[in-house]
Amino acid sequence: MVKIGILGGTFNPPHTGHLIIANEVFHALELEKVWFMPNQEPPHKKKEGNVSNQQRVKMLELAIQDHPHFAVESLELERQGPSYTYETMKILTDRHKNHEFYFIIGGDMIEYLAKWHKIDELQQLVKFVGVNRPRYSSKTEYEVLLIDSPSIDLSSSMIRQRRESGGTIRYLVPDLVRDYIEENGLYGS
Repeated sequence: MVKIGILGGTFNPPHTGHLIIANEVFHALELEKVWFMPNQEPPHKKKEGNVSNQQRVKMLELAIQDHPHFAVESLELERQGPSYTYETMKILTDRHKNHEFYFIIGGDMIEYLAKWHKIDELQQLVKFVGVNRPRYSSKTEYEVLLIDSPSIDLSSSMIRQRRESGGTIRYLVPDLVRDYIEENGLYGS
């Protein structure tokens, strides 16, 4: 079996915290690859800002370009409506019969698992991997493999707010992502 990690999110923008989480899980579980999967329309929150799907994918590609085991999986962007993980993973497991999927979630999502669409069926398709996140609990009734990772209290919304107020985002996002954001005037006031 090919062991693949899946890190889903809006990646609006992708930041250093995403990369640290992916890298820590990649090494801890000895995965073949980690696929970053930007979602179309997250069912639990509204998409923020005026950044297009193509721009989010471009920022992800820039963020991961120097890691040979990281890739972008854009399946959810090809579908319309809410991005339900169950439906996406059903498609991926049908397409990749020899793959074992490890769905990477932060502490904020561990607490929220009980509310996920078709969570019991989803657990039959993937193994959940939880990564600690400051201010969140890792307690859940669902089976989650916990990975210890350096804690970084960073979010895309904080980065967007920082840009809107004219603050620096240096070191919060990879340099190539920062350059792309600045060159394209993303998240500015």
